[in-house]
Amino acid sequence: MKKETNIDKKLDQFDQRLEEMGVRIKDANNLKVREDVFDEITLLALYKLVHKKWFSVLGGSISTGKEANVFYAERDGTTLAIKIYRIQTANFTTMSSYIIGDRRFSHVKKAKKELIFAWTRKEFSNLVRARDAGIAVPEPFVWDRNILIMSFLGEGEIPYPQLRNVELEDPAETYARIISIIETLYKKADLVHADLSEFNILYSDKPYLIDMGQSVTRDHPRALPFLMRDIRNVNRFFKNRCDVRNDVEIFNAVTGLDTAEP
Repeated sequence: MKKETNIDKKLDQFDQRLEEMGVRIKDANNLKVREDVFDEITLLALYKLVHKKWFSVLGGSISTGKEANVFYAERDGTTLAIKIYRIQTANFTTMSSYIIGDRRFSHVKKAKKELIFAWTRKEFSNLVRARDAGIAVPEPFVWDRNILIMSFLGEGEIPYPQLRNVELEDPAETYARIISIIETLYKKADLVHADLSEFNILYSDKPYLIDMGQSVTRDHPRALPFLMRDIRNVNRFFKNRCDVRNDVEIFNAVTGLDTAEP
């Protein structure tokens, strides 16, 4: 018989407490992922969000990324996504490179926990900016510590597929839309996605940008190199699917600069 671990006990207690608070657990086995996801800080933040009635159903894992796990949830019949940044195993060095130089977070302490809390707030802020600029992204509702609650992009309980897994009817049209999104993000939201690729674009009736925690403002010291990397990633993906524009041509059109090579 398998010995029950400490995290199993914590999660059993977590399930019980949530149910006592009126939250229904769906697919409980999928919640039992890794100990570095549901640590004490995360559980306390979840309890706080439950008390404020931000979700009434908690489901299984939707995705596992480099720094975070995303879970399905519901609030009074509305589908949600709950993103939890892993405090124990998130890449501290990588996160620092995107936070340092962002004037919005210049006061953040270098301690790992505070950095991850700032990262969560940064993604919330970036999503608000992007939506205000008319870009299709998840709608951010609330954040607390290392947890971000946002709208769920999918049908039923199935998320929209990543762009890399979609058979596009008109690749050229989709390519043009994504290049336009990059330009709108830069000019209207004052942001560079900074990690754009076929992995963090979801596709249904149109492309949706996700994973904007690392996105930086235009005045970030590395904004332009990040922008060029985004453009090159998109061109790499589409080059065998349709005609693509020159990297530097797109870069100059987006930034208004006139450079041969940034």
